[in-house]
Amino acid sequence: MPVRPFRFGVQASSAGTRNDWTELARRVEANGYSTLGMPDHLDGQLAPVPALQCAADATSTLRLGALVFDNDFRHPVVLAKELATMDVLSEGRVQLGIGAGWTATDYQRSGIPYDRPGARIGRMIEAVSIIRSAFGSESFSFAGEHYTVTDYSGMPKPVQARVPLLVGGGGPRVLTYAAQEADIVGINPTLTSGAIDESTFASMTAEEVDRKFDVVYDAAVAAGRLEQIEINVRAFMVTVTDDADSAIRTIAEFTGASAGMIAQSPFALIGPPAKLAEDLLARREHWGFSYVIVGQNDVEAFAPVVARLAGT
Repeated sequence: MPVRPFRFGVQASSAGTRNDWTELARRVEANGYSTLGMPDHLDGQLAPVPALQCAADATSTLRLGALVFDNDFRHPVVLAKELATMDVLSEGRVQLGIGAGWTATDYQRSGIPYDRPGARIGRMIEAVSIIRSAFGSESFSFAGEHYTVTDYSGMPKPVQARVPLLVGGGGPRVLTYAAQEADIVGINPTLTSGAIDESTFASMTAEEVDRKFDVVYDAAVAAGRLEQIEINVRAFMVTVTDDADSAIRTIAEFTGASAGMIAQSPFALIGPPAKLAEDLLARREHWGFSYVIVGQNDVEAFAPVVARLAGT
């Protein structure tokens, strides 16, 4: 992959008070991270749209977006209007992250139909087309298998000429689509079981990521988009420590994966800052990962790595 400068983000889900949430957003910005993202689940987290707008109001440069919106929770016309409004109110700092939905309990508890993966992915693909059209300058109509939109003008319009689109996936259909259409391609674990289980960790090995990357690379080359896409990874296992071996053993025991798998997985960042910087440089060289996201509990501990690598 072409080498892109590093940038870093934080995925956060909740805070006890408004002050806690805005203080978190300011700390993310002050520590050099480029983005604050949120998951989109029907659990105890804050709702992403109002929470992200609140974070935007508390900051001046931080980009905001879901990682990622579950397409089945909102009609794309409604989501497009919400995002365009956020882009206006944040003066052009919105990033669109969208997915087909995967957490089975979200659907079971809400009564939203948990359709087969192919149907959910098809809806997401149509939704992206509708959202992009709603962001455009002309009124449009759309007639697909899942959505019908008639003579819609999509107001307000975003400040950005092109709101960056992030699509992440763990399977070949979504990864191929992301390489063909998205600005940011997230290479994710495989989540077809609808929950985080043994199959999830089995899909996080370096060898499995090689296979996922090959899908992205081949699709991007075929589409003539290799220079246009940014490759993203969400590091789920982050421990900044001088005792990397002990931390790896602890995570291996918790997950049931081998210590060797954890040590080599691009979804893990374990060790002192200097080692983490070396690991990220090697992973950028091998897989193209230049946009790296960590969790809200990692903001300060991971900040020395951000200071060392961001923009390089």
